Amino acid sequence: MAWNVFRFCTALRALGSIMIVFVLAIIGVTYYAVVVAHYAPSLFLGGFNTVSAIVVLFLFHFLLVMVLWSYSSVVLTDPGGVPPNWRPLRDEEKGDADPLVGSGYESAELCLNQSAVPGDPTNQDLRFCFKCNQFKPPRTHHCSVCKRCILKMDHHCVWVVNCVGALNYKYFLLFLFYTFLETTLVSLSLLRVFIDFFNDGEIDETPGTLAATFITFVLNIAFALSVLGFLIMHISLVRANTTTIEAYEKKTSPKWRYDLGWKKNFEQVFGTEKKFWFIPAYAENDLRRMPFLQGFEYPTRPDWEPPQQH
Repeated sequence: MAWNVFRFCTALRALGSIMIVFVLAIIGVTYYAVVVAHYAPSLFLGGFNTVSAIVVLFLFHFLLVMVLWSYSSVVLTDPGGVPPNWRPLRDEEKGDADPLVGSGYESAELCLNQSAVPGDPTNQDLRFCFKCNQFKPPRTHHCSVCKRCILKMDHHCVWVVNCVGALNYKYFLLFLFYTFLETTLVSLSLLRVFIDFFNDGEIDETPGTLAATFITFVLNIAFALSVLGFLIMHISLVRANTTTIEAYEKKTSPKWRYDLGWKKNFEQVFGTEKKFWFIPAYAENDLRRMPFLQGFEYPTRPDWEPPQQH
């Protein structure tokens, strides 16, 4: 008999709470090994040791702030849910079932004269969730862990006890980015101690400090390598304007309807204001003029044609 993985959704929710504690514990051990045990004492040694300690401590704390900011934003931000009784919209004047086809950002704002249309089985833009018993917008999927539909759902992440969707995907990417930089910095900073330990060099440290340093080095280098793989994967997804779920669903589809070119694809996740690209926040101007940042409407490529029905 085949296993039903959705039976374990409750367990995933419980595991997520444990994972947050685990993440904070790793941060605590890392802080002790890097700051308390090694580089803070080096500030008083003078010369090159002091200069290198200042540089490492500055970068470490800056990246730590960005990791915690991005992480808390992913955890606390609602990924985007479908409002009760939401109905698909269409432009009454143009008669378009998809009013954003071939549009740019300026013309992609939701029209004020849109009205609800009843379900039409021949219209592929109309999608219905039988678990939530309501219509759902394009690119929306039902999460069996959260037990609701998530706008532009990418995946459910137990590390953040939350879905990654339209409203927090950027924050998730920044969390990966800053985590990779931080774990790489920690690994390089503790590499000397790690090498001395295996070369039988003289290390003036207590067994507890050595154990914390060893654990910190191994965990951080492991996270750096694994996060790098996830980061590369998600960069390719952003470049193609797709999600993890959509990448699986469309598989060998020659044309992806939402692929507008790498620049506009990037802006659909990070916005157009460059000063906001590397922080977990959006410019108010972008939120006003780019409705797809809210997760309900997305422009499609002008040369896209729906597959023929047979």
